[in-house]
Amino acid sequence: MINDINESIIGDLDESTITENWYKKDDIPHSDSSNLNEKPALNDIINLDDFESVAMKSFSPKSWAYHSGAANDCITRDKNREFLHRIWLRPAIMRDVSSIKTKSTLFGCNLDIPIFIAPVGAAKMSHEEGELPLARGAASSGIIHCISTMASYSLSEILDQTPSQAFYQLYINKDRSKTEALIRLAEKSGKVKALFVTADLPVMSKREADERIKLDEGVQWINVARGNKSTGKKSAGLAKANSSFIDSSLNWEDLRWLRSISSLPIVLKGVQRAEDASLAMRAGFNGIVISNHGGRAADTTAPTILVLLEIHRYCPEVFGKMKVLVDGGFRRGSDVVKAICLGASAVGLGRSFAYALNYGQSGVEHAVDREYNCTNMILERGTLANFDIVIKEEIQTAAQLVGITDLFRDANPRYINTAAIDHLLPPDYGVSADDVRRRLNKL
Repeated sequence: MINDINESIIGDLDESTITENWYKKDDIPHSDSSNLNEKPALNDIINLDDFESVAMKSFSPKSWAYHSGAANDCITRDKNREFLHRIWLRPAIMRDVSSIKTKSTLFGCNLDIPIFIAPVGAAKMSHEEGELPLARGAASSGIIHCISTMASYSLSEILDQTPSQAFYQLYINKDRSKTEALIRLAEKSGKVKALFVTADLPVMSKREADERIKLDEGVQWINVARGNKSTGKKSAGLAKANSSFIDSSLNWEDLRWLRSISSLPIVLKGVQRAEDASLAMRAGFNGIVISNHGGRAADTTAPTILVLLEIHRYCPEVFGKMKVLVDGGFRRGSDVVKAICLGASAVGLGRSFAYALNYGQSGVEHAVDREYNCTNMILERGTLANFDIVIKEEIQTAAQLVGITDLFRDANPRYINTAAIDHLLPPDYGVSADDVRRRLNKL
């Protein structure tokens, strides 16, 4: 250390006061870079945010940018979650909550909890098996997987790993014959129980985090994009580079065409205002998904829980005519309970399962509800585990704490306080009779 003393320092140094330690080199500990990507054991993961924290440290920079990023300034992505925090629970006490029911049915599918895996594209960026562990994990966990058009594997390959039931999310292809072939394949399998037609992304948004990190040359992350014309821009990002096939001409009249191809329930994904929810009901859709693509569509659109509240206030008849699903920002069981209290039939989680997929099928199961059998599950630490945690337990506990014993029988707006966001609802514009008549006549 004495060798580092600058000669320009004014004053005399009394070297007799210097100890031997001054002459020793500084012993600065260096982190072992090999441990930076080491993931904690699953029994250390106690909530969905933990999966995200692990993914942030262990995903490749490109994978993290693709999954965590959103459109423009990511305002809608962040507000999706923030607005859920601004809704307060109103517990009813002195209720016998010794038992709790959370089971439901959705388009003929039995669900242990009102959760589905929202469509996640390019899942190979999270795990080498891509969507296959999502298919298997959803089945073993009592929920359902919505297969993405932008999947890393083909629809056939994913359905082969799907024991009995799935949903299929559709981007309509400019070459309509390709979409027809996928729909017929889905229906013929007998496993796809509903088609989710995506309408909130007619053109690809600007996703800056994704665009800043270049794609690896020669790597094909999205199966359906094989053979499609590229954007020609190396800096376009994974999403934009593989989106040239999406048909931006999709409109209400296309429901007739979809009905001519398939008898499956058709769900409109991407509803972001009450007027469109009302039109979807009148047009004959079997359900809607209130969604802004997790903030990946138009930035500064309303948080999805606010849109759910808007529909509940201005066109409550929608809930009696079709299924209303919602996604965007949901991380806690209490978030799910709030959505069910506002009339939702189920809640989609996308990013959380993309992060859980970091651990493969075990991660997907652990994120939902998994009682690991001590005879066949030994963690890397050598300890045995028995789990019943994360989102299923959180939903059950949140329901019990507010006095609910049967989630779909008891849940209603009296269990929540939305006063902090009520004033942010838009005016009730309604849907004019002429507008409804004009659109329905075309159908």
